[in-house]
Amino acid sequence: MLPAAASFKRQGANRGALASFLVSTPESGFDSIAITYALLDPIMTVVRPVAAFFTGIFAGGLENWFTYDDLEKKRKNSEKEGTVSDNCCETDCDSGEPAAPPPGVISKLIAGLKYGCKDVWGDIVFWFFAGLLIAGVITVLIPESFSEMVLGGGLLSMLTMLAIGMPLYICATASTPVAAALLLKGASPGAVLVFLLAGPATNMTSLSVLVRILGKRGTARYLAVIAVSSILFGLAVDVIYQAFSIEPRAVIAQAREALPFSVKLISALLILGLSGFHLCLWWKKRSSNDRKAFYITGFPSVDSVRHRQDGERQPVSKKMKH
Repeated sequence: MLPAAASFKRQGANRGALASFLVSTPESGFDSIAITYALLDPIMTVVRPVAAFFTGIFAGGLENWFTYDDLEKKRKNSEKEGTVSDNCCETDCDSGEPAAPPPGVISKLIAGLKYGCKDVWGDIVFWFFAGLLIAGVITVLIPESFSEMVLGGGLLSMLTMLAIGMPLYICATASTPVAAALLLKGASPGAVLVFLLAGPATNMTSLSVLVRILGKRGTARYLAVIAVSSILFGLAVDVIYQAFSIEPRAVIAQAREALPFSVKLISALLILGLSGFHLCLWWKKRSSNDRKAFYITGFPSVDSVRHRQDGERQPVSKKMKH
C-alpha cells in the first residue's frame, strides 16, 4: 500500500487523494471483506468498508482543504508551462491486425480462480495464520472478565483499542481473527471496529514513510481523522447492536453451525492444501541455488531479466577479455 501511494505521488497525485487511498484501501479489499464475513457477522462486514469509505473521504477532503493554495499554485504553473500530452487517438494506431476475440466465460472463471487461489491467497496466507496465532493466544490467556471490564463498551474502551491498534503493525487480514477473538472474550463491537479501522491504517513502522508522502502536518491530520472517525463509528455500532439487541458472540456461534461438518472439513483441507502449496513455493525460492528469484505472482525479478539478457548476448572471446 505505501509503495503504491509513493508511486502515485511521483505521478502527480495530490495529498487528499493519497490520504483517501491510504485509509480506504486496507479495509475495502476483497480479501478483508471475505474474511470479515467468515469470522465475524454480516453487520461488521457491511460497516467495516462503509466506515473506511467515509473516513477516507473525510481524510482526503480535509487534506485538500488545508493544501488548497498549494494545489492552485501547481495548477497555474502547469497552465503557464502549457504541457502537451500525447494522445494515441490523434494518430492512426491501427496496426492492421485483427483484434483478439474476447475471452469466454470458462476462461474468465479459470483466470479468476487462479488469481484468487494463487495471487491473493499467496499474499495474505502468512498474515492470516499470524492473526490466527494471536487470536489463539488472546483466547487462552486473556480472561473474559478482564476483556468485558476494559473493552465492554463506551468511550474508554474505544480509546483503549485506539491506543493498542494505532502503533501495532498489523494488516487487515491479520486483524480480523484477532477481532473475532476479542468479540468472543466480551469486547464490544464498537471497540472491535476501532481496532479494525485504526490497526491496518496506522503503525509506527510506516510513520516515516507517511511523513515523506503527506508531510508532517498532513500525517498529523491523517492520524487525527482516523482516531476521531473510528471512535465515532465505534460508538454508532454499539448503538446499533444495543438497539436491535444483537449479541455478537451468539451470532458468531450460530455462524459456526450454519454449514455441515463435511463442508467445513473440505474447506479446511482446501485451505491447508493451498497454504502448503505456497509454503513450498516460498521454500523453493529460499533454497534455490541460482540467482533467479521466484515470485508467486509471476512477475520476473531484475536478476532473471539480466540472466536472460546475458544469455542472448554473444559470448566474448578470451582474447578480447584480455
